[in-house]
Amino acid sequence: MLNRRPAGLQVIHKTGCPAWAALVGLLLLAAGCSPLRLLGPKQQLLSKVQLKGVKQADDERIQALYRQKPNSNFPLPKLTIYQLGRGFYNPERLKRKLDDTRAGFDQRILEARPDSAKVGKLLTRRERRTRRLQLALDKGNAIMRLGEPPVIYDSALTRQTAEQIAIFLKSKGFFRSRVQYTDTLADRRFSLGRLLGGPDSLHRRRVLVTYTITENTPFHYSQLDYDMADTAVARRVLASQPATLLRVGDQYDEEVIGQERARIEALLKDDGYFDFRQQYITLEADTSYAPATVRLRTIVANPATEAAHPRYTIRNVRFITDAGTVRFGQKRDTIVQDSTYFLAFQHRISPRLLNRKVAVHPGDYYNLTNTQTTQRQISQLDVFRFTTVNYVRVRPLTAEDSLRHQLDAIISASPAKRYQETVEFGGTYVAKLPGPFGNLRLKARNPFGGAEVLELGLRAGFEGQYELVSNDNQQQLKSQLTTQLGANLNLVIPQFLVPWRTTQLLTRYNPRTRISIGYNFVTRPEYTRTNLEGTFDYIWQRSAFHQYVFTPFDLSLVNTPYLDTDFFEELASRFPNREAALFTFNRQFVPSFSFTSLYNSNDFNQTRDARYLRLFAEVGGITRPLYQDLLSKDGTGISVTDFYRLNADFRRYHKLGPKSFFVYRLNGGIVQPLRRGSSVIPYDKYFFAGGSTSVRAWKPRRLGPGSYTSYVKDTLGGDAINADGQKIRNYNIEQPGELLLEGNVEYRFPLFGFVNGAVFTDFGNVWAIRPDDERPGAQFNFSRFYRELAVSSGFGLRFDFTFLILRLDVATKVYDPTAPGSKWAVRKASLFGSQDQTAFNLGIGYPF
Repeated sequence: MLNRRPAGLQVIHKTGCPAWAALVGLLLLAAGCSPLRLLGPKQQLLSKVQLKGVKQADDERIQALYRQKPNSNFPLPKLTIYQLGRGFYNPERLKRKLDDTRAGFDQRILEARPDSAKVGKLLTRRERRTRRLQLALDKGNAIMRLGEPPVIYDSALTRQTAEQIAIFLKSKGFFRSRVQYTDTLADRRFSLGRLLGGPDSLHRRRVLVTYTITENTPFHYSQLDYDMADTAVARRVLASQPATLLRVGDQYDEEVIGQERARIEALLKDDGYFDFRQQYITLEADTSYAPATVRLRTIVANPATEAAHPRYTIRNVRFITDAGTVRFGQKRDTIVQDSTYFLAFQHRISPRLLNRKVAVHPGDYYNLTNTQTTQRQISQLDVFRFTTVNYVRVRPLTAEDSLRHQLDAIISASPAKRYQETVEFGGTYVAKLPGPFGNLRLKARNPFGGAEVLELGLRAGFEGQYELVSNDNQQQLKSQLTTQLGANLNLVIPQFLVPWRTTQLLTRYNPRTRISIGYNFVTRPEYTRTNLEGTFDYIWQRSAFHQYVFTPFDLSLVNTPYLDTDFFEELASRFPNREAALFTFNRQFVPSFSFTSLYNSNDFNQTRDARYLRLFAEVGGITRPLYQDLLSKDGTGISVTDFYRLNADFRRYHKLGPKSFFVYRLNGGIVQPLRRGSSVIPYDKYFFAGGSTSVRAWKPRRLGPGSYTSYVKDTLGGDAINADGQKIRNYNIEQPGELLLEGNVEYRFPLFGFVNGAVFTDFGNVWAIRPDDERPGAQFNFSRFYRELAVSSGFGLRFDFTFLILRLDVATKVYDPTAPGSKWAVRKASLFGSQDQTAFNLGIGYPF
């Protein structure tokens, strides 16, 4: 009887007590886990910063002036991560461990003496071990360093921020602007103290800061005056007025004023004024004439010790081509080339060639641009480690010399290693098989005495792939290794190789000639293919960011010694017609010429707000009628076709923060036979979509074309059927296309240390231009092409080692235009459930 409970009490116990207890437990857990418990006495957490009243000023520039910002919540709440790691943080234990480690190493070092090698190793290990422990003691454990410590509100920093905003607004012409701020306690979270009606001492410690700006009318220039004591300087500056950055009616802007000062300085330095500095330029603003107007006066003062600014000419130019080399008791030999003195212990590089790279000449006025051009052109030769151009003032010996201001130019170039080798090893894991690969590159500088660069590259690699095989009338995927061997030889000559004499004018554009010969051998279970290619390129720079490449000769000889018949029949169904597929594996000669324009204002590590535009045009086989009959004679069977290929690739890099970027890319192209009677295109000239630099959820070159669905074939040539009676899709056949449209959007952000993150979305596809009965849905159509754009999304990690960026991307299909039935692949998304839904991409460098 004592163990029996009334039914009513039993019901109350099930429906009332546990629910109430669970609710209280959750509330207590939420209160106990509050990050506010990380705060000390009388400390407050900066919860949010608001900016109000900005209508004309740049609000992003203003927000960059904040001395304090709340903890970041993207892509993960950094404060929560920090708090999680704090639960495992024990500074006392770390301090004891650090002291014990130091004491232990000190004892071992004492015992190792006098063995200096052993002592050195122990010192290195002690430094590495103690540095890691000290880092954990100062900044927390690894989890804490992934997050952020709480931002403790500081009213002094808020006041300084308001002052900085006020200064910034006045520098932009808002002279009558006002900046006010408020800091209020705010908490929108659920509070246990508020629920119970008691004092909320824990939760009312979040601060909301609001900056309110009153801009008022900005000031504009009503008059621009100049006051220059040196008449020669005045004439030069006034003559350059069309290029001035200041205009009547423009809004007052101290940043533009600073740029105008820099422009005037560069202008005068290009006209011989070697000693001129921005400090001589003063700009005075007068706002007393009319409301919201500024009269700006540019004042250029003379040097304190002279009546005018001296203008310098070049007396001598000396070029030391082996700077840094020391040979005791031996003097450098001197060769004079067009009034320039070339000095070296042994002249290994042609002075005539080097003289073409020098833009500084005796008798000319000093010119800053020519100085920079000389340094850039010599550095681009790739035969010197570093190059400097210095000037020495000529000491006057007579009264007449004192009236002439002269400089001696000294160009110093330190030679680079004559021979250099680079070895790379790596591996892939595809189709459940490891695939090692290796590259060997050998570089020889100045092999013929004309600052040439000769490069030899050897590469060998294996990669797994799936092969479809038949076993007892069943289709199975079998793992196979493919082999790729290659070699290439490149010679870069630092001038245009033409049968006529080039002018000195071309030297400013850093002209180069590149001659390349390459051989590639690929063997797969389906075929064996060789490609012998030779190119002849002219390369020149329009600017530091803009390069042109003209290739008058690009010759390729392709051969296929072995071709599996079943594979060819499968591949033929992917081509516009059987003739095109047959041409791909015939012996073929592909001659073409092309032109490339490449503009890229970014750097190797992509750390700038930049643009990228690559335009490419290629025409092949235009001279085919001259030698087609000759190549086909005597049964050689070498085919030649004609085609044209156009491609445009645009990228934009928006810098949002020190390591945060919003990047997007648009890429498109078309390839077609040049003549109407032709219907074949070389296989290597087709466009492909999918892969680590394209639509990343698809395997390389496997996306498309259009909405065409590819199925596995059975032994009789029909569509293979699985156990559920459904057709088996084929994800392992390359899908060539004649039209390419694709794009990428990516947000890159820092995570911790050298690890950065990214979230991205890719879209695109390839299409056939002409109707193709064998591939329904493959043809491009304006009325439906937007519904045939494949879409994938994902996230990635970038390990930035400065000299190398290692990238890991995980992408899943969102919209698959080639899928039968529903195209929304995201509805059946699974990380490991399907071989074709999610892709892992490992690469070097950024995808674009």
